[in-house]
Formats: sequence, C-alpha cells, structure tokens
Amino acid sequence: MEWLLMIAVTFFAGMGAGLGTGFAGMSAAAVISPMLITFLDMDPYLAVGIALSSDVLVSAVSAYTYGKNKNLDIKNGLIMMCSVLAFTVVGSYIASLLPPTTMGTFSVFMTFLLGIKFIVKPVMTTKETMQNTSAKKRAVHSVICGVMIGFICGFVGAGGMMMLLILTTVLGYELKTAVGTSVFIMTFTALTGAVSHFAIGSLPGWPVWILCIVFTFLWARIAAVFANKAEPKTLNRATGVVLVVLGAVIMLFTFLK
Repeated sequence: MEWLLMIAVTFFAGMGAGLGTGFAGMSAAAVISPMLITFLDMDPYLAVGIALSSDVLVSAVSAYTYGKNKNLDIKNGLIMMCSVLAFTVVGSYIASLLPPTTMGTFSVFMTFLLGIKFIVKPVMTTKETMQNTSAKKRAVHSVICGVMIGFICGFVGAGGMMMLLILTTVLGYELKTAVGTSVFIMTFTALTGAVSHFAIGSLPGWPVWILCIVFTFLWARIAAVFANKAEPKTLNRATGVVLVVLGAVIMLFTFLK
C-alpha cells in the first residue's frame, strides 16, 4: 500500500511539475515539494532538494527544445544566471535554519497568482518588440533580478516562476523566449540548489527521488514540444490554466490536511 501511494504521489507530482516546466519554465519545487510534504510526510528541506534535482534534467531538455526552435536568449540568460547561482546558495543555507512550516506556502500561492495573470493579461510581446530594449538596460536588470530570483529559488525552489514573471514584465520578453531562457537558467540554478540542499542536509531515499525525476522528465518533454508549436494566445491560456489548477489543487490538499 505504501508503494502504491508513493508511485501515485510521484506520478501526479511529476505530471504537474513537468507540465509547469515545459509550459511556463517554473521550478518543479512549486509542485513536487508540497505534494511530497503533504502526502508522504517528507521533511520539507529534503523535499525541496528532490524537487530541485528533478529540475536539472527536465530544464536542460526543455531548454534544448526551446533553443532548437530559436526561442532562447543565451547571452542575457548567462548574465542573469551568474547572480542567480550565487544567491541560490545563500537562500538554501537560510532555508536550512528556518522552521519547516516557513517553506512551501509562498511557491504555491505564486503559482496560482501567476496562472491568473496569464489568463487575464496574456503576454503578447513579439520578438521584434523585444529588440527595442537596450542591451545595457537589460543586462543591469538581469543582474538585479537575478539576485532576488536566486534567493527565492534556494529558499523555496520557486525561482522559475519569479524568473518567468520578471522576464515577461520587467525585461519585456516574448513568452516562448522567456520560458526558453528561464529553463536554461533553471538547469544550472536547480543543480546548484540541489547540491547545496543535499550537502547541508542529507541524501533522499532512492525510490522517491528516481520516480520524481522520471515522471517529471516525461511530462516536461511533452509540454515543451507542444508549447513551441502553439500560437502565443493559446500558449498563454494553456500556461495559465496549468498554473491555476496546480496552485488550487495543492492549496486545497494542504488546507484539508
């Protein structure tokens, strides 16, 4: 019975995380960690570590898919990544010092709000419009925003959502390019966060760890292929619906428990 529960939880956690990563470039921790904590009574710090490690492969594969379709800004992504990586370690360390209840709530709430945002106010910026922002201004914004994103990613693993929000609103990215750049950065951010969590804490159990990685990878691959072929308005709505449903379901189960 315990095995069936573990497989069911990791399957649906991987589905939610994979769809969220492939469609919106969000971190798997926004879905996986709350579900592992709620249904498997896992230590929150360890759950975030598993979620971040699940992010590494899926973000890399999603970034490759977006890059192949020319929806990836590597130059500015590398600038933001430097400050993100540095402060991911800081956030991870501070998270280890706080009570378990402090972690997780913020990421779930952000998932829900960001989903509503994409449904009500879609990102319709084009690649031509993106070029109007000066390279210097975008570079400065990338560094400043990277500091905040890195800290949040290390703290609760919600950096992907914050990155998508900042890339589309502050830096004026077109949605597909924003998601592609987000998953590119999250590949390295998630690796840094996962290593930090496991180094400061301990390694998780193999079955849950492997199942989360496999299920997340499968669904992320499906979502990334669909997203790169979809029209902007369709992609906005699909992204919004996925995020709202994920946020609402996780908040409901957390409240009921």
